[in-house]
Amino acid sequence: MQRTSGIAALVALTTLAAGVPAFASERPAREISAKVETPALYDDEAGGDADADDPAIWVNQANKARSLVIGTAKNGGLRVYDLSGREVQSIATPEGGRFNNVDLISGFKLGNQRVDLAVVTDRGLDKLRIYRISAAGLTDVTSADVPFLFSRNVAEVEEQATGYGLATYDRYAVVSRRHSTRLGIFRLEEKQGRVTYRTSDTLDLPRSFRLPDGGSWSPCEEPGEGPQVEGMVVDAEAGVLYAAQEDVALWRISLAGGTFSSIPRIVERTKEYGVPATWNATSEECDLDSASDPGLGGRIAADVEGATIYSTGKRDGYLIVSSQGDSKFYVYDRRTNKPVTLFTVTDGPKVDGVEHSDGAAATSVALPGYPKGLLVLHDGENTPNDGRTSSNFKFIDWRSLHLAKF
Repeated sequence: MQRTSGIAALVALTTLAAGVPAFASERPAREISAKVETPALYDDEAGGDADADDPAIWVNQANKARSLVIGTAKNGGLRVYDLSGREVQSIATPEGGRFNNVDLISGFKLGNQRVDLAVVTDRGLDKLRIYRISAAGLTDVTSADVPFLFSRNVAEVEEQATGYGLATYDRYAVVSRRHSTRLGIFRLEEKQGRVTYRTSDTLDLPRSFRLPDGGSWSPCEEPGEGPQVEGMVVDAEAGVLYAAQEDVALWRISLAGGTFSSIPRIVERTKEYGVPATWNATSEECDLDSASDPGLGGRIAADVEGATIYSTGKRDGYLIVSSQGDSKFYVYDRRTNKPVTLFTVTDGPKVDGVEHSDGAAATSVALPGYPKGLLVLHDGENTPNDGRTSSNFKFIDWRSLHLAKF
C-alpha cells in the first residue's frame, strides 16, 4: 500500500522560509587529476546511443582486487568495469528501456543466500531493474511483474515523467520522478527467487519559494515541467537522504524505516536561486535576468548533481556534490554539512579532466592502487572524442584530495 508522508503538506509551508548557511567568498578550487578512465562511450548510432551517467562501486569483500565499478549508459544499458577501468561486462536495456542511475544494496536475502544487488532506474519503462552482483559479473533477478514506479498506465510512461534519480539504503530505494518534484521510497522484496518492490512513502519537494521581500520565486523550467531531482545519496548511519534538486538546492531529509521523517532542509542553494528567468522557446534554454539577482544563492552552479559520501567513521567523513554548471565539486563535513573544500578534475599526464559531471560514487575501503579509497566521477565531455559526443567515468585516488580525516 502506498503511503504519502504526513510531512508532505508541511513542506511548502516550512521549507520556503528555511534559512541556509552563509558562505564566505569562494576560495580557489583545488586541482586534481584522475588516475584511470573507462573506455569512451559515444551517444550516436554507431556507439549504440551509449551515454555514461551514474556510477556505483561494488567492493568484493572476498578479494578486493576483483571489485567492480558499475555505470549506467542510458540507452547503452549498464557497463561493468574492473579497477583498471577495463570493461568486463555490458548489459543491454530491455526493449524501450533507458538506464539512468544505479546504486547498491548489500546482504539482501534471496532464497537461502545473502547477496549484493545493483538497483537501476529504467526511466524508459518507469521501473526498477535489479541485478545480483558477484565477482563474475551481474545477473538480472528482476521479477517479471514489477510495477511502474510512478505512472498509472503505459500512456503515462510514454510521457516520460518516470523514475529518474536513485539512492538505496537497507532494503529500500529512494527514487525521484523526472520533470517533477516527487520522491518515492520503494521497499525491495523477494518474490519466488527474484526481486520486486512496492511503494512505501512519497514526498513532494517545493516548486515555489518565498523570498525575504514577501514575493515568491519558481525556477525556470520548460513549460509543463517541474524542478526535478536526480543526484541523491543516503547516509544510512545518520538516517539522512541528500537530494539534489537541480535548479534549486541540495536538500537534507531524515529517513525512518521506509518513510520520510522530517521537514526537508536546504544544505546549500544554487547560485541561480531567486534569480528571475524566462523560458526561451528558440534556444530551449532559460534566459536569466542577472541584473535582478536578489543575492540569495549559494556557490553551486546549476545543475546541482551527483552526490556521494566518503566515510571515515560511523558518522564522520565527507559529502561530495557536483556543481555541474561550472564543473566544480564541493565537499562538506558529513556530520555538520559545513563546507570543507572544493576541487576540479583537470587534465593529467594520461587522463583528461572531468566536465559537467552527473554522477559520483566513493568508497573509503582500501583497494589495490587506492589505499585510502576510490572516487569515481562521470565525465560529460570526454576527450579526445573524434568530433562525437563522448562520455565516460574517471577513477580518482582519494589521496589526491589531501583531506585530513582518514
